[in-house]
Amino acid sequence: AKARHAKQRARTHTRRRKEKMSFTAAAASKTTFLAPSLSATTKRTTTRSTSRGGVGQSASKGRRCVQVRAGEDVVVSIDELTETTRKAIKTYGYDDKATECILDILMYAQLRGNNQGIIKVTTNGIARDPDATPVKITEPVPLSAAIDGGNNHGMIVLDKATEIAIDKCKKHGVGVVGTNHTFTSTGALGYYAKKIGDQGMVGVVLAQSPEFVAPAGSKQAILGTNPIGCSIPRKGGEPMTLDMATSAYAFFGLLEAKTSGKPLPPNVAQDKDGNMTTDANAALDGGAIMTFDCGYKSSNLSLCIELLAGPLVGAAYNDKKAAKNWGNLVFAIDPKILGNDGFLEQSAFVMDRVKNAEKKEGVSSINLPGERGDVLAAENKKKGTIGVEPNLWKGLQEYAAKYDPKAEVFPIEWA
Repeated sequence: AKARHAKQRARTHTRRRKEKMSFTAAAASKTTFLAPSLSATTKRTTTRSTSRGGVGQSASKGRRCVQVRAGEDVVVSIDELTETTRKAIKTYGYDDKATECILDILMYAQLRGNNQGIIKVTTNGIARDPDATPVKITEPVPLSAAIDGGNNHGMIVLDKATEIAIDKCKKHGVGVVGTNHTFTSTGALGYYAKKIGDQGMVGVVLAQSPEFVAPAGSKQAILGTNPIGCSIPRKGGEPMTLDMATSAYAFFGLLEAKTSGKPLPPNVAQDKDGNMTTDANAALDGGAIMTFDCGYKSSNLSLCIELLAGPLVGAAYNDKKAAKNWGNLVFAIDPKILGNDGFLEQSAFVMDRVKNAEKKEGVSSINLPGERGDVLAAENKKKGTIGVEPNLWKGLQEYAAKYDPKAEVFPIEWA
């Protein structure tokens, strides 16, 4: 037995040494946040994305369709974008299973106009740690689980946490799962929350991230963007799914603005001296993102998420980026545990009431959380194309061009 364990340790050491060599080589061609090809691009454009109602033409399935109009986004077929993104993800060394998980989450966001999409590929937001250790899952009590991600990819760990929460909810009426020791973005939290909502359960997902956001009254970044996803089921329709950061802007939104050379909206970021700025570079260079109302209400909500998805789950609470230990918290709740068998009908009634409320002059429709994204995703799928910022598309193609189907892959291990 000792000889067998010794051989296993030797194989693991060899594998990690190879990964580290691969990681080091990849790092030589990638900056921490921006690929070199994108860092050098500063051309300023102000045209809105074609995926938000601009120019777009239909494309048949499987057919490559890339069109450009001056000053506008590149119009790419969804099939082409998906395959290009798949190849680009694989350049990081992920196996097929991990690649498809990451791809599904990124495309969910991209089709909905959410900046938690493919920008993560070209800005090293899906980095793989060559020293990652097997993911460990413990169960302190039957209805909960704690996951040590071992510095594996955050999306894969949180997706597993969501599955476990759903399973425990089916068995016990409630499922609570916390994760720690991941250091990459988990992407659009609505993706995970909706998985829970689709099961007829109430889903709540919280995420903590490094110090990107300044608390109210401060010029120092201490909080993360600290998003929340919440999905609430109803009778006769899709669950209502909220997905929002408590920051005024997503961190990857800053990177998108830096990549494209576009200005930030007003009042979403400040420079290192605490002055409001629309320059993404100034915000990234010692500045900070604001909370969504630039005041104490959003700041306090962000602080609550910081504590629940940070210290409560065993994640870092100081110098989080260096610690590479970010946290997430997932709740899955069966509405029946509170004894109200009419919840689904009642939630549908309230949502319909909000949708059909008397509108102010000039208001054409009242949207529930997630509806705008749902409509946009459906429109993009129907026409078969989507608008992509030109520099982002160029960078993604450059990554995909490096894909070697014969290159070694490194499957995520589970303890």
